[in-house]
Amino acid sequence: MSMYQTVRTARLYEQIVEQIEDSIREGRMKPGDQLPSERELAQQFGVSRTAVREAVKTLSEKGLVESHSGRGTFVTSSKPQSIRHSLDWIVNSGDPQNASFVSELREILEPEFTALAAARIEEQQLAMMREAIDVMDRSMKDPEAYIEADLDFHLALAEAAANPLILSLLDSIVGVLRVQRLGVFSVTGGPQRGQTHHKLILKAIEQRDPSKAHKAMRAHMQQIREDTAAVKIPRGKSRTGRSS
Repeated sequence: MSMYQTVRTARLYEQIVEQIEDSIREGRMKPGDQLPSERELAQQFGVSRTAVREAVKTLSEKGLVESHSGRGTFVTSSKPQSIRHSLDWIVNSGDPQNASFVSELREILEPEFTALAAARIEEQQLAMMREAIDVMDRSMKDPEAYIEADLDFHLALAEAAANPLILSLLDSIVGVLRVQRLGVFSVTGGPQRGQTHHKLILKAIEQRDPSKAHKAMRAHMQQIREDTAAVKIPRGKSRTGRSS
């Protein structure tokens, strides 16, 4: 039986952080204990893996857990550390220019790592991409579900590139991406256009064609740029997409 409760609001990662903090504070998880895997936590909380990664990153910044590549994530102690001046801190600092910086970064980064993914992807990540597309198809009127599946689609590609620095960069901008996607979702036809591109990207990946995958992701980035230009995201939005 799971020790965690399913979470259901837009501020998913914050609720996950709270529940794990409570487990540590109350002694149900002790220093040295290993957290369940991302997939297991996602199932226990009833959320996307993207939300789980965001929560674990926040816990790590607080000094409560440490992640070790290939081994997992472990409880350290309840003693907080000061938040690092990381890329995550910069992009979430509230500067209105950050959205355009993130768009530029994505246009440079994502087509390239999508090409890598086409050459390196494994069946588990392909299954994750297909599942994310299915969820988006079913969630055209449910922005929260669509956006979390959209983030998981891009997470699968970043994982498939098999470069931990790419994963770290994507994790650092996920909060801004969530707000950006909320804006795109509100544009008439935006989700449908996004899905068209997602399916073209998946097809190129399934064909193990790096050039075709690179081109498909570039086209998707252009679609996002155009749809983002059609909407103004209100000031005061939090990283989860709700007013702070």
